[in-house]
Amino acid sequence: MTRIAILECDTPIGPVKDQYGTYGDMFERLLSASLASLEDTATTLELTKWNVVDSSFYPDPENVDAILLTGSKHDAFADTPWIVELTNYVQRGHLQKKPIIGICFGHQIIARALGARVGRSDVGWEVSVEPISLSDVGKQLFSKDTFSLHQMHRDIAHEVPEGCINLGSTPICEVQGLYMPGRILTVQGHPEYDEFVITSLLEARHRMGIFGDELFRSGISRAAKEHDGISFAQAAWRLILSEV
Repeated sequence: MTRIAILECDTPIGPVKDQYGTYGDMFERLLSASLASLEDTATTLELTKWNVVDSSFYPDPENVDAILLTGSKHDAFADTPWIVELTNYVQRGHLQKKPIIGICFGHQIIARALGARVGRSDVGWEVSVEPISLSDVGKQLFSKDTFSLHQMHRDIAHEVPEGCINLGSTPICEVQGLYMPGRILTVQGHPEYDEFVITSLLEARHRMGIFGDELFRSGISRAAKEHDGISFAQAAWRLILSEV
């Protein structure tokens, strides 16, 4: 039995929540599907979900085998009390040597907790399925030469924290993921997204005027492309199971 705590850092927009539930629910399906695809493992998943935006209750690191931070519309560089508390919690979990997985906002929080600068990108938004140029370590970790994920962000980790390795880059975002053997695995993209999720977000932000017509059309044109969400989740399992 592998105990994973999902720290839910946001609530999906209405259409996505109606269809797929919370971000914890989405990661439960992704982790279950990727676990089933792994060979030579007899572990089972025990998953708990923690809303860390509206509550100050966190799992005791001693009672879990790994922690996963979800994405969020919030700014990882903000000094909002719950974001500061989350950053401090990650620091404590890291010191207790628990594997920590970070997705988008979660990736940035982990970078911040480990001392790196996070903030707005000078380039702007990165959306929909994008190919990531993997580093040598990224290629080894994912067993792929090419790697694509859904993106939905304008904030980035500007630096690679000490002790971590950058997994890859895109023209818009130089630090696309972090890796520390047995300890840390993050991605700036969204392995849990699919065409419905990204299309719903693109349409909502286009209606709100956040995305202009050109960015919206570009994102929609790539929404149905294949991506490597399962491959990322498989690598996360290998980290959690102390295989990488």
